[in-house]
This record gives sequence, C-alpha cells and structure tokens, in this order.
Amino acid sequence: MTNTDTHSAGRATATLIGFTAVLMWALLALFTAASGKVPPFQLSGMCFAIGGCIGLTRWITVPQARAALARQPWQAWALGIGGLFGYHFFYFTALRNAPAVEAGLIAYLWPLLIVLFSALLPGEHLRWHHIAGALLGFAGAALIVTRGESLDIDPQYTFGYLAACVCALTWSGYSVLSRRFAAVPTDVVTGFCIATAILSALCHLALEETVWPANLTEWLAVAGLGLLPVGLAFYTWDHGVKHGDIQLLGVSSYAAPLLSTILLIAFGFAPLTWVVVAAAVLVTAGAALAAKDSFRKKKA
Repeated sequence: MTNTDTHSAGRATATLIGFTAVLMWALLALFTAASGKVPPFQLSGMCFAIGGCIGLTRWITVPQARAALARQPWQAWALGIGGLFGYHFFYFTALRNAPAVEAGLIAYLWPLLIVLFSALLPGEHLRWHHIAGALLGFAGAALIVTRGESLDIDPQYTFGYLAACVCALTWSGYSVLSRRFAAVPTDVVTGFCIATAILSALCHLALEETVWPANLTEWLAVAGLGLLPVGLAFYTWDHGVKHGDIQLLGVSSYAAPLLSTILLIAFGFAPLTWVVVAAAVLVTAGAALAAKDSFRKKKA
C-alpha cells in the first residue's frame, strides 16, 4: 500500500468518525423533548459537565493526555471554547428573540458555510457539486424545519435573526478553523466542554430560574444528552473535521434534522408527512452529489 493509499484510508476513516457526530446530533430533539422543562442554559451546563467527564476518564487513565493540555497554544483554547460555548450562547439568544422556526433555519446555515469556507483551507478544492449538494441538503433541512410552510420574516425580530446568523458563523468557523490546529489532540475537547459548562452555568444564574428534571425519565434524557449529542459527538466531530473530508461532513450534517424527525416519528412525537419524504430525497441526493469524488476514487 502506497503512502497515498494510506492517507486516503485514514481520511475516509476520520470522515466516518466525524459522521458519528451527525448521527448523535439526530438524538438531540428526542432527548431534549424528554428532558422536561429544564431551562436551556441550565440544560447546556448540565450536559457539557457530563460531556467533560467523558474526557476526564481519559485524563485520569492516560497521563500523556493530561500533560498535553499545557503544550497547546492559547489560540486553540480560544477557538474551542468560543466554538462550543459561542454556538450555544447565540443559538439560545436567537430563540429568545425570534420565532423558533425562522431562527432555527438561519442557524442551520452552518453546514453550507462549512462547505464554502473549506475552500480557504490548504489542499482543499471546492467544486460545483459540493455547493450543489450543500444547497440540496439545506433545502431538505428547510422543509423539515418549516414543515413545508412559508416563512414569516418580521423586522421586529432582527436582533434574533442576527444572533442566528452569528450562531451559524460561529460553528462553521470553529469547524473549518479546527483544521488549522490538526496537531492539537482531541483530548483537549475535554477542557472545551468543562469551560462551556461553567460559562453556561453562569448564564443560567444570570438569566434563568432553576428547574430540575421532575422524574427518572427526564434525568435519563439529560444523561443521554450529555453522553452523546452534547458530549461524545464533539470529540468525534473534532477528529473528523481535523483529519477527514470536511466538505462531505458539512453536507452530510443536513442528515441530522432529517434523522431527528424520523426518530420523533418513531417514538410518537411527530407524524409522518410528505415533507419528511421529500426532505429525505433532497438530503440523500445532496450527500450523494457531494460525495461524487469519493465514489469515483473507490471505482478507480
């Protein structure tokens, strides 16, 4: 096996690892719906604390992982904490100041922005099918978020819309710029999670009233959030965007709202409609189009 083959295999593996984050994010709506009436920043603080504990177990068992923290540049810490906390801060701010449908759709521009911003990375080539695939994926996500209904953009919610735009820019910027810090080990994400938990707790104390989960089911939902979509997912995403096909990961991220809706249907939280079917076709077509180069390489 040549060095090129080894590199391609490693890139494909990293892409698959990164895509597991998308699968875990598909559980976000289901677990959030089951978590009761816990306020957003409180829920964020609780979940990121659990997510940080995932990495703490490795810090304890692998001394090298803990020692590596002190050797990382401050820019990597600023990017990681700014990405994780900044995304959630602006997302919650958008939902507080604009209708959820419009704010959510604007915020979900981040996969498309990842594809576009990836052109700025060394060694990456942005082609027409990447952009077309991302647009198809966004169209599918738009159907899911709006349920096939028209949007009502009201100027009185301009602040909320701007917060949603910053939200999308924050996560796409974090994801793309992480490639610049490919040498920074994923173990550092533990520190990002812990810092985000602390900052979320401070926002909760300043802005919200504390509401704890009311029963065992709600506590289990919070634990599920912290272990998977607001925990392990950030570790696998970090590895994926640093070492995998970032354009394909960006487009495939549009599968998250679709898979999330399918799970809600399966568990009785939402009905099966033509919108879900149409969104499935668009997201699948977009991902297949964006992955055209990968299919060609395998065929060759």
